[in-house]
Amino acid sequence: MIRNFINKLFNLNKENETKEGTVKFFNAKKGFGFITINDSQEEIFVHTTNVVGKIREKNKVTFNIEKGKKGLVATNVRVIK
Repeated sequence: MIRNFINKLFNLNKENETKEGTVKFFNAKKGFGFITINDSQEEIFVHTTNVVGKIREKNKVTFNIEKGKKGLVATNVRVIK
């Protein structure tokens, strides 16, 4: 039941589906931040180890969603040029 809710909320039915969003907050010194997902307006955690290149607040990005140790995380995060 909870899995269905999460799948619906984040559209996780398609494995490795690329999402788009906007970096809401990112602290490079601490190594983490949050991305607002375009199609749901939900926020997802991002860690610097899952970022390709560099990101800053307000950057438009593409990413994948995966289950991490403490919940869902953005992976393969890239700035849209």
